[in-house]
Amino acid sequence: MAGTGERPMPRDMTGRPRVVWDNHACMPLRSDASFLPQLQRLRESGFTMVSLNVGMDQTPATEIMETAAFFRDWIAARPDEYCLAGSTEDVADAAATGRLGVAFDIEGAESLAVRPEFAEIYRSLGVRWISLVYNRTTGIGGGCHDDDPGLTAAGERAVQAIQEAGMVVCLSHTGWRTARDVLERADRPVIFSHSNPHALKAHGRNIGDDLIRACAATGGVVGINGVDLFLGGEPTPERIAAHVAYVADLVGPQHVGLGLDYVFDQEELRDWLNRHRDRWSPELGYRPDIAVAPPESLNGIVEALARQGFAAPELDMILGGNWLRVARRCWNA
Repeated sequence: MAGTGERPMPRDMTGRPRVVWDNHACMPLRSDASFLPQLQRLRESGFTMVSLNVGMDQTPATEIMETAAFFRDWIAARPDEYCLAGSTEDVADAAATGRLGVAFDIEGAESLAVRPEFAEIYRSLGVRWISLVYNRTTGIGGGCHDDDPGLTAAGERAVQAIQEAGMVVCLSHTGWRTARDVLERADRPVIFSHSNPHALKAHGRNIGDDLIRACAATGGVVGINGVDLFLGGEPTPERIAAHVAYVADLVGPQHVGLGLDYVFDQEELRDWLNRHRDRWSPELGYRPDIAVAPPESLNGIVEALARQGFAAPELDMILGGNWLRVARRCWNA
């Protein structure tokens, strides 16, 4: 079987290969293979599954589709190293064979406001979660750095389209009022793929305890990111583990995971922050030298979580089991 024998697979408490899932990472949004070999950094660090961003609210739908198709072709051409994870069985198989499973995500559902049928196309290309709004208010609902009117009628249709297509609704970057509207209506798990607790760092991108509790009530998961601005300081494993522990203490370890939000092209990130200050205002702390925990932080994070007192069964959940549970509920619905 592809990948077998390349490196020993850590086992979970049931004896199965442990699923280790980073639920948000960013490659350059273009048909360019120059950075894609860096996916090996995730695999070599011990991750078995990653969700790669393929677009945002300001990305035209055609470009999202082109990027996803390009990524798919590149990954499919390397079956000994990677697996296009279209199903939960694929996720488990990637872990069992020493490969990296890859799915895609989109930050912002603005394209669904006019064409909700695009949800089915996105899913066919490998997208498995879509966040509703990306920082600034759209026809879908409010952004976390803008006035928030709440979920709109178009937003309700987008939520329905995402779920009916077999994808997960994400609320990272979404305004708190809009997020509450979604969570109050939810009949299946909703996630914050890469959001940190506001109680540990007061910032508009972070989320309050009420949203964390409401997310958990849906069966969802809060993914802790590795961005220094949202962690409250240098993105060390200890600081990431402290944010994980906060959510776990509040709602249980079954509702927290990792979504590090690492950007592989650091130069592009600096340029993006400089050119798009409307979305990432310096007044809110955004700066070109923003630091994000890289994939190589994984071992340190696991060790820091163990020092926090998490036992092996809880680590299994936090490192990937929780995301897999949500996928089983939503991808297979």
